[in-house]
Amino acid sequence: MIEEEKRARGLNAYREYMQDSRCAEAPGRIEFLGNHIDYNGGKVLGAAINGIVCALVRPRKEQTIRLFSESFENEVVETSLNDLSSRKGSEFWANYPLGVLWSLKEAGLAPSSGFELILTTDLPLAAGLSSSAAVELATALALLQLGGHELGKSDLARLCRRAENEFVRLPCGILDQGVSAYGEKDHLVLIDCEKENFSTLPLPKHTCLWIFDTGIKHDLVDSLYATRHSECSQALKLLKKREPALPCLAAASEGLLTSSNLPDPLSKRTLHVIEETARVNRAIELLRDEAPPKEIGELLFASHASSRDLFENSCPELDFLVDDLRKHPSVLGARLTGGGFGGAVLAWTEHEFSQTEAKITATAFRKTFGRDPKIHRFEASRGARITDPLEKPDHRFPES
Repeated sequence: MIEEEKRARGLNAYREYMQDSRCAEAPGRIEFLGNHIDYNGGKVLGAAINGIVCALVRPRKEQTIRLFSESFENEVVETSLNDLSSRKGSEFWANYPLGVLWSLKEAGLAPSSGFELILTTDLPLAAGLSSSAAVELATALALLQLGGHELGKSDLARLCRRAENEFVRLPCGILDQGVSAYGEKDHLVLIDCEKENFSTLPLPKHTCLWIFDTGIKHDLVDSLYATRHSECSQALKLLKKREPALPCLAAASEGLLTSSNLPDPLSKRTLHVIEETARVNRAIELLRDEAPPKEIGELLFASHASSRDLFENSCPELDFLVDDLRKHPSVLGARLTGGGFGGAVLAWTEHEFSQTEAKITATAFRKTFGRDPKIHRFEASRGARITDPLEKPDHRFPES
């Protein structure tokens, strides 16, 4: 009886301590199809997954801000509302929540006092699952509550993309934030990136999403991503000399590309964008028509080949995984996912694909490269949402 009373008092004290806290969570995402298409104005398909970032925020009376992430060596970053300068080195991770705060201030939606922010996650980091966008959306939803404000999903995604573009200085499109905001269980998120329209399409039943993480991250991945972004911008500028009304690179045709005589590598980058855009449009048709998943899966294999040969953002480890996964009858399609230059491969499989089959590929990978890939099985899940700080999470990885 005494122990029960102690527990009750402890729970009441915890509830009182947490009563001013606000909490939100946002999922990572898998890029299903549309590699490097979002910033080129085309359509992309992605899935929010059942791995999340959780943001817990408590107000402070003064202007001080304290940021903590369990993923970065238990390091606390401290600053104030009046000092939102970007961070470098071991504190670089803090630029994502700080960028969101900056973006909120620019929109007149920031909290008026300081706060403590705690970030926790069950997402694998550096695996091409956009944990950064999940940090942004979870932080934004938590801070909006603290300031007594609300935003719709599309405005939330745009606000977080602005944080990443203008504060973190990474030239991403709307894919990551849009999928994390609009995720829906057992559905893909469809984004028209030129018009910034968002919708969902049912993912074929009895299929699964697997991630094979190579653990490879190119030392120059951020600069290589920026280089591809710049090459696409250059290509669009040259094509517009021949077709001034061209709204974006994804709207270009092969005929225009041929007649414009773009130099390499701009011609290769443009051809990838044109063909990848066609693949996404075809996948949308097939999904709406409930076509056999194998037919859709072939588009994923073709996407990887284009990323490897035309956009040149693959690497030997990614190519090996895609080639080996293709040998399994229950693998519908496979391709690199995310920015590339390392990272992970998405394997879209029939439900029968198991850890045993996954380990066959992992063993072959280890024999070739001397290390094991990290393997994760995910489900398409719901998007970012406000949560109760005392709520028991239900987002853990499913058993494989």
